[in-house]
Amino acid sequence: MQGPDRNRSSREEQRLAAGLVLIGIGSVQCGSALATTLFDDLGPGGAVFLRTAFAAAVLLAIWRPARSDIDGPTMRAIALFGLVLAGMNLSFYEALDRMPLGIAVTFEFTGPLAVAILGSRSRLDLVWVTLAAAGILLLAPDIGDGIDPVGVAFALAAAAFWALYILLSVRVGRGPAGLSGLSLAMLIAAVVLIPAGIGDGGGELLEPSLIAVGLGVALLSSAIPYSVELLALRRLSAGTFGVLLSLEPAAAALVGAIALDQALAGRELLAVALVVIASAGALRTAPAVSAPEA
Repeated sequence: MQGPDRNRSSREEQRLAAGLVLIGIGSVQCGSALATTLFDDLGPGGAVFLRTAFAAAVLLAIWRPARSDIDGPTMRAIALFGLVLAGMNLSFYEALDRMPLGIAVTFEFTGPLAVAILGSRSRLDLVWVTLAAAGILLLAPDIGDGIDPVGVAFALAAAAFWALYILLSVRVGRGPAGLSGLSLAMLIAAVVLIPAGIGDGGGELLEPSLIAVGLGVALLSSAIPYSVELLALRRLSAGTFGVLLSLEPAAAALVGAIALDQALAGRELLAVALVVIASAGALRTAPAVSAPEA
């Protein structure tokens, strides 16, 4: 294939890949919205345990690690990765139990934003930092008066864990275990979350209807996004992928408004928009360290 036909094919591939990323983003946020329906019965701990356990089962069925690929250093990296996954998901669900989805994701997205800015050498970094800070400051007056400060603390903890997740996913993904390392890390995360799951969910964890919802959350929040984003990354540059990924806070605000009746005020929408713009700019110029959200 040559000339215009080849260019047209390339553009079609990129549009397809962009569509896949958007599907993944929507799937993650729909999964988060569905997870909130479990909180009354299972609490955040029970909900995140079911989600992580089912996600581990699905991922292990797809990418099963070979013993020959797991040496001592690799196992230590995977174990740390699993602990970070557990902390990130539990912190986010605790935040989600206390604040609207769009605001929780806006705070959480400061983690990838920080990684992008610290890893970039662009002179525009100061602009992105200023925009992101302005967005967070717009939300500050509502902290304690409409926005739960404990929820903010959990969301920022999730942001820190997400930053670590991005860095560790590169290390594990490029190691001998490859994608199967993610499967094993998810299994470790599920084991770590057992106490939180039992503590919050108790015997309700065995309720068939809740188990079915937990499976749905795992598919929407993990299996589908991982699959479509891996396909997209074969066709998109890391910069373009990062820009699309920066739409997460806006998508969360939209899903929260439609599915959970969590309409945001004008100032809150402006805050989300500023963080999205800052993230898009910073991720565009950052090194290729982005990874799918757990």
